Amino acid sequence: MDTVKIYTNIIKDNMDRPEKVNKLINFGLTSAYYYVSFFKDKRIPRSLHYLNKYSIKSIKDSLANPQNSAWVNLFAPSEFLIAMDIKPLFIEAYSSFMSGFFIEDYLIDTAESRGMSNTLCSYHKTFIGASELNILKKPKFMMTTSMICDANIPTFKYLSKKHGVPLYIIDIPYKYSKDAVVYVKKQLLEVAEKLEEVFNRKLDTDKLREVVKTENKTRALMREYLNYAGEKRSLPTMTFEMYMLFASHVFIGSKEILHFYEMLVEDIKRAPEKNGKSIFFIHLLPIFEKNFKDYFNFSDKFHIAGSDLNYDFLDEIDENDPFKGIAEKLILNSFNGEINRKVARIKELIEKIKPDGIIQFCHLGCKQSMGGTFIIKNLASELGIPFLYLDGDCVDKRNNQEGQNRTRLEAFLEML
Repeated sequence: MDTVKIYTNIIKDNMDRPEKVNKLINFGLTSAYYYVSFFKDKRIPRSLHYLNKYSIKSIKDSLANPQNSAWVNLFAPSEFLIAMDIKPLFIEAYSSFMSGFFIEDYLIDTAESRGMSNTLCSYHKTFIGASELNILKKPKFMMTTSMICDANIPTFKYLSKKHGVPLYIIDIPYKYSKDAVVYVKKQLLEVAEKLEEVFNRKLDTDKLREVVKTENKTRALMREYLNYAGEKRSLPTMTFEMYMLFASHVFIGSKEILHFYEMLVEDIKRAPEKNGKSIFFIHLLPIFEKNFKDYFNFSDKFHIAGSDLNYDFLDEIDENDPFKGIAEKLILNSFNGEINRKVARIKELIEKIKPDGIIQFCHLGCKQSMGGTFIIKNLASELGIPFLYLDGDCVDKRNNQEGQNRTRLEAFLEML
């Protein structure tokens, strides 16, 4: 009996009853939380058990209390939300969980039937589909940035208009300059004022400084972790590398994420030496693609060395002036601006981790990722590291050519 399939079919059969679907999704998240709490896989280190629970709970909490929630994307400055005890729900995570429930196809088809382009990123279409069906309860606020993802602004504008929810779009200049920092800082001050108005509470600047201070401590541990990432085997599945986005982006600055990285560093120090071949991923990992799961999850032959998306900013933030510091962080993100900045960060990571191969899974709809593929391929060639790129979809499983992917992936891994 396939329990997941039965659960999926029950959800799909009730899509015209959003309240029931909400209860079913909450049941699924609650069940997952308690399952990973009580039935711990001994192959997974303590820190990743902690992250697994934290990630599920963060999604569950934000859905349970939409009036204390803000919809954001991966690169939104969530430090303000953490400082004000507002629960962020980020599009990419929600859509991944819906794909984990195997209902993303229904939600994507719904979005496309309401006029969304079939070339729009499936993370966004899944989220929009859930919104169209009223499965997602509207939040009190929405926040995104102009950087990296060209789907962010139209998606958030559409959702804001549909639900009548205030939205702030932070415009991030491509190039770093004093004027650029002043420009973004001014917008962040406006964001803070808007949050105070919408949620009827004050932002405590001292608490924001404490969040930034915690974030700096966390990022120091991230840099320490990288010192061991090339020598040790610590990431048993692709899912955990993607879960790391909760820690490296949306929830960084929280005490819980600092605790996670403290445990992670201790775990990697105790982890076994790397055996087999290590693979570094560019951008996203296809956690639902069957061939990748077969070859990388709990594998003794192939080790997941990391991905550049989790290390797009590694510097310290100004704790004395957190608005200025966060502005600098946004502008200097390695994914912002010209491709050369991203390539320089990838080169820095590759030289530190020294993987045996590089894979870029070009997620359908993510134009900034696909557009830089051959530049990154040239970098891999210069560094003398084998490089593979594959096209597919990290959310909509229907867009993955399993047979073709297997042929190319097997040939690449055999070459290593």
